[in-house]
Amino acid sequence: MQELSHFINGEHVPGASGRFADVMNPATGEVQAKVPLASVAEIDAAVAKAAEVQKVWGATNPQKRARVMMKFGQLINQHMDELAEMLSREHGKTIPDAKGDVQRGLEVIEVCMGAPHMLKGEFTDSGGPGIDLHSMRQPLGVVAAITPFNFPAMIPLWKMGPALSAGNTMILKPSERVPSTALRLAELLKEAGLPDGALQVINGDKEAVDALLDNETIQAVGFVGSTPIAQYIYSRATANGKRAQCFGGAKNHMVIMPDADLDKAADALVGAGFGAAGERCMAISVAVPVGKETADGLRDRLIPRIEALKIGPYTSGDDVDFGPVITAASQARINGLVESGVDQGANLIVDGRDFKLQGYENGYFVGASYFDDVTPDMDIYKEEIFGPVLCQVRVDDYEEALKLVMDNEYGNGTAIYTADGDTARDYANRVNVGMVGINFPIPVPLSYHTFGGWKKSAFGDLNQYGPDAFRFYTRTKTVTSRWFSGIKEGGEFNFKAMD
Repeated sequence: MQELSHFINGEHVPGASGRFADVMNPATGEVQAKVPLASVAEIDAAVAKAAEVQKVWGATNPQKRARVMMKFGQLINQHMDELAEMLSREHGKTIPDAKGDVQRGLEVIEVCMGAPHMLKGEFTDSGGPGIDLHSMRQPLGVVAAITPFNFPAMIPLWKMGPALSAGNTMILKPSERVPSTALRLAELLKEAGLPDGALQVINGDKEAVDALLDNETIQAVGFVGSTPIAQYIYSRATANGKRAQCFGGAKNHMVIMPDADLDKAADALVGAGFGAAGERCMAISVAVPVGKETADGLRDRLIPRIEALKIGPYTSGDDVDFGPVITAASQARINGLVESGVDQGANLIVDGRDFKLQGYENGYFVGASYFDDVTPDMDIYKEEIFGPVLCQVRVDDYEEALKLVMDNEYGNGTAIYTADGDTARDYANRVNVGMVGINFPIPVPLSYHTFGGWKKSAFGDLNQYGPDAFRFYTRTKTVTSRWFSGIKEGGEFNFKAMD
């Protein structure tokens, strides 16, 4: 059985703690590798080395750092098929979905090729007699990223690209469930010219996370995962004087107005709700049709589309809509929530609980489920299911739909389908959600904007990627300078001083 490693100081290093975690194949339920779980001592040693390297890397010309990102982007493109297969093998998502995972991360790396522009300061000439002011953005030092299982390439790339481009060094702790992609990306960064030790990939569990949060050298922490863990990491990091941006759970709604194209809305809901087995923080898990006619029409269109979804392992090729969920515990939790929906009175229109795939009976597959007549007091509405389950909540009018979304404790993403520009504009302006789609189901912004939710979906003042990422990973220093050689008191120029 393969035994994985850490990536420290530019090379693969076996774990020294003696503790390991199983890396599963979600399609078969079999252990396919062992990954070491780092000790506090291993974390501290990696951080110390990263701090040494940062002095040199941070002083490197930003354009030279950007050239490393340019080469890194080229290498990601060259190794796209390899990265996608590696990712799918550990996560279970289909190859097209895995390539999308890598591609959305690559787009952030492409923005980082323009890091010198992002890092420019400001200048004021003659702010006073002979006084000039200028500001500069300087790296924080050593930063850390703790990334989730559901996007093994995209989110590490979202973190490492801006942090490294800004002159920091980084400790990356990927999910121990899907470690291989992060390790391979670290190899490619080394090949692109990143100095050894500038990116340290340390595998671990809570012991490693706490060591990162408590290490005094680490200046900032980025996290993506569930809301309870996001709150924990944000609280502990900030209590230790670190910057933190922590992104948590979601319950994303799509409002469907009576004037919407219901076929387009149904197609969008199936892709947004069931793609990647629903294991996306931007998945649409709640459909909110306005009016009985809209709700009935949407239901009639969704049923055949959902029943036609094909589920299987990534090795089945492109003829699969989604694969297994990540663990047996996730499988059991999702099925349990579907059971609770039935028990609490929701109308289960499509039932995916008993799905079994021939030849893969031990895999973590969950069939697609679709509920109608869901109410906000039900567990399937209140909890983030993170699985292939779509809930339909019926409302009578637009204001009721808007209130439903705004009253929800999460505020990651939302969408509205309508043919009316006034309604769309009003929704975008009033809804208290960080990312809004208009006739667009998963409103993940392009990489030169910025990604982030509101309410219990995010903790911290600055978002991921785009301009906010460079603000997060740098400090602003402002310099006020004055030269006396050619200036008299009161601002009168002294020509004699120029002789």
